[in-house]
Amino acid sequence: MPPFNTQKLDQLMDDSGVSLVLATTRHNVQYLLGGYRYFFFANMDAIGVSRYLPMLGYAGDRGASTFYVGAGNEDWGIDAHPIWVDDVHNVSWSSVQAAEVAAECIRRRGLDRSTIAVEYAFIPADALDALRAALPEATFVDAHPILESLRGAKCEEELKLVRDASTGIIESMLSTFEQVSPGMTRSQIVEMFRREQTNRGLVFDYCLIATGPSLNRAPSDEIWAEGAVLSLDSGGMYHGYIGDLARMGVHGDPTDYMQELMDEIESVQQSARTVVKAGAQGDAIYEVAGAAVAECAHRSNMRFLAHGMGLITHEVPRLTATGPVPYPADHATLPLEAGNVLSIETWIEDPTVGFVKLEDTLIVTHDGYEAPGDSGRGYNVIRG
Repeated sequence: MPPFNTQKLDQLMDDSGVSLVLATTRHNVQYLLGGYRYFFFANMDAIGVSRYLPMLGYAGDRGASTFYVGAGNEDWGIDAHPIWVDDVHNVSWSSVQAAEVAAECIRRRGLDRSTIAVEYAFIPADALDALRAALPEATFVDAHPILESLRGAKCEEELKLVRDASTGIIESMLSTFEQVSPGMTRSQIVEMFRREQTNRGLVFDYCLIATGPSLNRAPSDEIWAEGAVLSLDSGGMYHGYIGDLARMGVHGDPTDYMQELMDEIESVQQSARTVVKAGAQGDAIYEVAGAAVAECAHRSNMRFLAHGMGLITHEVPRLTATGPVPYPADHATLPLEAGNVLSIETWIEDPTVGFVKLEDTLIVTHDGYEAPGDSGRGYNVIRG
């Protein structure tokens, strides 16, 4: 049986007038297959003169009409980790070949004149050209709204992975704070942090690092100086699910001014949490956070952001159209759902202290929230 809510997907497809959804991204294919991701192409999808392009076609009927097109050697992965789909074609060594096989599967289902949803932002141009050539009477639309809505509320198995990712990142940060010392470069600190993550089974994605008064957050040869703050902001993945958190270190005891900045940030973070629960309107988070920011002495240099996350960063629910990543606030006036995962973050860009930030992962529950990895708050003092 399919490992996702087929009734919900069927309804989303009906509402969009779509007969078949064709997923081609590794994250959506993984979701629809219940966690399976082919190990051979887990990190790199280019090979030969083309690329690995998995294709999963879902045409309703509670999964009975589903097909999967994998790589020519993907029997290795599926033999080791069986998937629920019966109609499997592990034959493709290019994006065009994958599209041609998928088109034949679609024709056999009598859907060659139907409306087909594809992932426009991710499907290669040559694959889409091949689909259109093989299915000239089909209509193609974007699958993103359907698949994103399907993934919005996470099941318990998914939430466990979010928890593991979040706690793993925080443990890695705290371990890094215990090892670093002034005189190290940003790149050295990030490499230490990367190793801490991978030692915990996470896939390191990135680390935004800021040291002292500099507001540049790229790893570099810049030296972390004595008495300065150290900001680590990282996204790491555990079996594809993302944890996205930020914590602060400081060499020696923080100054009164540093502590003042942190106290204001924490006050906003805690205020935002008070309205997080299933059924609450999404933009209520921004209302209470905005009110808290307005009471802060350093509000002119303060920023707040709340966004959804899961298999990707900045997914459902999208709560603002004015954040650093541009997209419409499609879910701001809709109720939060149990199983939504949020990133809540507040930061100050101070010209003398530097970049001071807290970022937390919240899981929306029926009566509130859960905050995995909710330790290491405030300044982690480094004495070495």
